[in-house]
Amino acid sequence: MSEPERDPSDFDAYSSDYDEALARGLSVSGEDKRWFARQRIAFLAGCLRELGVRPASVLDFGCGTGTATPFFVGELGVEQVVGVDSSERSLEVAREQHAASPARFVTARAFDANASFPLAYCNGVFHHVPPAERPRVARRIRDSLMPGGYFSLWENNPWNPGARYVMWRIPFDRDAVMLSARAARRLLEAAGLEIVRTDFLFVFPRALRALRFLEQGLTSAPIGAQYQVLARRPQDGGVSL
Repeated sequence: MSEPERDPSDFDAYSSDYDEALARGLSVSGEDKRWFARQRIAFLAGCLRELGVRPASVLDFGCGTGTATPFFVGELGVEQVVGVDSSERSLEVAREQHAASPARFVTARAFDANASFPLAYCNGVFHHVPPAERPRVARRIRDSLMPGGYFSLWENNPWNPGARYVMWRIPFDRDAVMLSARAARRLLEAAGLEIVRTDFLFVFPRALRALRFLEQGLTSAPIGAQYQVLARRPQDGGVSL
């Protein structure tokens, strides 16, 4: 997943074979990117239902080619999706593939973080952001949220050997700097967000899918290949940094 603030040429170079490279990496799990996208957003939808929240729109920060777009509509029931990315070539693919969806795709430079979104979503982006730049990116996402809005941050778990192996197999992930769930929570708190919950998903590969029913009881254990930190912008708008 491309990072909205990095050099666009980094991911433009992969735009033509992005899906192929990602599929090679994920193949060890037995699942594809659409399966993971659906599972992430379905899990997020369940979290929001527990909170009594049904967002009308979502910001997909680092949307890449828009893989998550149909699941925002199908699983979350949103009426509008705004995808933001630094790679114009990836955005061109997203516009072509999702022309019939209630989505628009804009470059990171053109995006105005105007505190209008009830929900922001970000998957696999921050490990591409240089650590010194992460606070600025987190603040920008916070600034996109309306007071009381939620931020769903998904990242690869550095304590999971499978996640590390998958990233090693993907050229554009090989040199990425992973961040732990604890580091992600500190990052979001420093940006003025309140942590709601942290969950770990994707313990069992497809070969062991018969055991996946156990995962609902393992989300608090830091063993899944990915984690979600769900955070909230306070009603007073949070700190100004």
